[in-house]
Order: sequence, then C-alpha cells, then structure tokens
Amino acid sequence: MISMDRVDSIRKMYRRGEPVAAIARELGVSRDTVYKYARMEDLSPEPPKARKSRPSKMDRWAPLVDQWLTDDFRENRKQRHTAHRVWRRLVDECGADVSEQTVRRYVREARLRLGGGPDCFLDLDWPAGVAQVDFGHATFVVRGTRREMPYFVASFPYSNVGLAQVFPGENAECVCQGLRNVFEFVGGVPTRVVFDNATGVGRRVCDGVRTTKLFEACSAHYGFEYRFCNPYSGHEKGSVENKVGTQRRNLFVPVPRVWDVDGYNERLLERSRDMSRKEHYRKGRSELKLFEDDLAAMLALPAHPFECVEYRRARADKKGKVRVDGRHWYSTSPECAGREMVVGLWATRVAVMDGDGAVVAEHARAYGDAPTDTTDPASQLPLLANRLGAWRESRVRAALPDDLREHIDALDRRGLGEAVRCMRDQCALSGWDATVRAASVSLRASGRIDPSAVALAVSRAETGEVSYDEAVDLAEYDRLTGVVADG
Repeated sequence: MISMDRVDSIRKMYRRGEPVAAIARELGVSRDTVYKYARMEDLSPEPPKARKSRPSKMDRWAPLVDQWLTDDFRENRKQRHTAHRVWRRLVDECGADVSEQTVRRYVREARLRLGGGPDCFLDLDWPAGVAQVDFGHATFVVRGTRREMPYFVASFPYSNVGLAQVFPGENAECVCQGLRNVFEFVGGVPTRVVFDNATGVGRRVCDGVRTTKLFEACSAHYGFEYRFCNPYSGHEKGSVENKVGTQRRNLFVPVPRVWDVDGYNERLLERSRDMSRKEHYRKGRSELKLFEDDLAAMLALPAHPFECVEYRRARADKKGKVRVDGRHWYSTSPECAGREMVVGLWATRVAVMDGDGAVVAEHARAYGDAPTDTTDPASQLPLLANRLGAWRESRVRAALPDDLREHIDALDRRGLGEAVRCMRDQCALSGWDATVRAASVSLRASGRIDPSAVALAVSRAETGEVSYDEAVDLAEYDRLTGVVADG
C-alpha cells in the first residue's frame, strides 16, 4: 500500500502521457503499481478492514521523530534534519536499535504526512478552468429553528461565475461534498482549485498545510491540482471573497426558510449560476459565455462519483450509543452495547455499521460545541417489549404526545405489552413519526391502540389524508373479527 500523495502523482503523470517505466523509476514503485493506480476508476474511501498488527521498531520513536520534523518547519531549510541525522540521533542519544533504512523510510513517509512545503504565491491572471473555494456564513431558518450556517462557494475567476452550497459545518466531508456537487452540476472538474488557508481540508503546520486523507483521496480521484493561499492574503483569492459577500446579499436575503437542506442545495446551484446573467465587469462579454471557456478547459468527470465519507471505529456504550467528536451521541440498538462499530461520517448524515458493514442506524449529523444525543425512541422498543418494568423511565414514554402517554400509563401490564409490541412492529415498517401519528388517530377513533387501526392509519397517511364528519366507531369491526374492546 503506497501513500495517497504517491497515488496522486502516478495518476497525474500518467494523464500527462509520461511512460509507465519512467513513472515507476521516478516514484520508486513497480510498473504493476503504476498500472493499478493509473487505471483505478474509484478512489472513494472504504470501511476499514479488520486490524492487522504490524509492529515496527519505529513505533517507539515515532512521536519523537515527528516532533523533530515538526520543529524543523521553524528553522532555516539548510539546518533541518536529514534522515541520516535522525538515525544518528536515535542511535547516539536514545540508544535505539533500528536500521538506517527503516528510519529513512519512516522519515520519508512522515514528511509526506506532516507536510511542510512552502506556501504558494498565485498570480492574478486567472486562466479558464481554475476555481477558488471559500466559506461564508449566513442565517437560515431550518425546520422552524433560526441558526447560523456556513455556505460553501466555488468561484471561477476567469468568468466570475460562482456556485453556492449550504452545509452544517466546514470540515473535509463538507468541502469534498461541495466540490462533488459543483463538479457534477457543471459536468467537469477544474484543473486547479485554490483554497483559503486550508479551509476545511486540513490545518496549517508552521509553513505547510497538513491535509486530511479524505481530501487527498478526493483530489486524486478527480485529478485536480490544489493550492492554499498565504494566511491573511485576501488579494490572492479576491474573486471568491467578493462572491461570498455578493451571494449572501442576493441569495440569502430575506432569511431563507429551509426544510430539507439537500433539496435546497439542488435549487441553489441553479439560482447562484443564474446570478451571472450579466456582462463581465472587465471583459465586456457575458459571464455565462465566458463560463463556456471555463467548461472547455476543465477535466472530464471520472466514471464513478467520489464517496465523501470518513470512516471511524467507535465502541458502543452500555445503551448501544456511539460517540463522535467527543460530544455527539448517536444511537444504534441496545443489542450493540459494548461492540466495536464502524461509523461513516458524511457531510449531513451519520451511518453506524456493524463489523460486517451492515448499516444498523442512520442519523442526521450533529455539529457544534453543545453536546447532542440523537437517541431514537424506536430503537428501544424491542428491548422495552421484554422489559415492561422500565416503561415509566423509558425514552419511548418521554417522546410520546400527552394523549398517548396518559392512555398507555393507565393500561394494565397486558395492555401495556400489547401497545408496546404494536408500536414496535409498526415502527419496523413505517418509522417512529408515522407510527406515533397513526397511534394517535387510532386512539381518537376507538379509544385504544389497535394494530389494525394503526396500520390502516399509516396506509391512509401515505396515500392521502381521509377525514370524516363524525367519529369512527370500530365496534362493528371488532364484533366481526371477534375482538372485545378493553374497558
């Protein structure tokens, strides 16, 4: 397995038409490796496989060497550690029993991982097919809640066309998803993308930028070059900074009211593009006409879209919940308690999977510093059906509307068990919200939670609401089916 940086180099050199043998010699890999990665159609991340422990003599010294190399970023280039000097210090100062070849290999990989290259100073004569990326912030009303959210902007300085997308965060998953949405909307990939000081895709370490593995894979998958502006150098990305303000004033005034962010983003791409139906401020041509030059200069889309997801391992607690980013809890199922799970993190959703990759639960992804807990009451129903004594303290009871809660509280143990099992079975088919609404309909119509009535209410809700001028009496139905009403 070679580093993603080297994979990226292989693909770009191969795309430029360089001979396979020359690529292999320059990058120190076999020709088979060059063929493998140059022709690979999909570089999307895959869920992690079972761990294979491969101890190395460098494991003990890796933190120390990383610190030496990180400290080097502050020093003159002529006074930085060579791999040989790192080896000599480990042997002479630390008594390490490690070969120079092992140290050289580790130092080479660590430098790729830690970054440390010089900042790139960009000219302002932007060619067609180049994009700039930045984030802005605006206020939105999402499902009735007023909140400030970031919005991703991709600007094409040659034509002055800008495209926007709204996300709940500014991490690598959001950036990669924003890029993918833009690429697929325009039907091409910019040859180069300029970022504002590693926004969302990494962090600056002294004079370099340490990018995330997900962004490195995204860049290699789509084949675009990327650069980062110098800190506090707004002139290097004036196009996108101006576009951020313009789009805030034109697209997000008055404050947008959003129910489904993904659906809103689909419409937002067209709305932001249509803002360019005007003449370019300097070139005397329509911005959309100039954008045709941008499109002609872009790279072709790969055959497979990139899956913008980061996979992590997390152990479920005693209640079957996993914690992400130290403060956000996502429920799975009580049966998963104590098990190691794989968590897939997309820009707007989270999927929790078992060791075989089967999805156990999906949730909207939470952001922010405030702790959150997305425990789904429906996930507790199977266990609650076997432990009715926990009803009073259960999240299921707390999540029910008052009429349902009061009705079930008044039932005897048998009636409680029937009600919980009814909700459990219907939730497995229709989900929590639809089941609760249907149970309320059944209660109002017949004074109880009847499985057939609940299923009928769910079906009617899916095919269209049916209203009656008077209350529905199910006594005749009960007589015909042999069911005796409670109480």
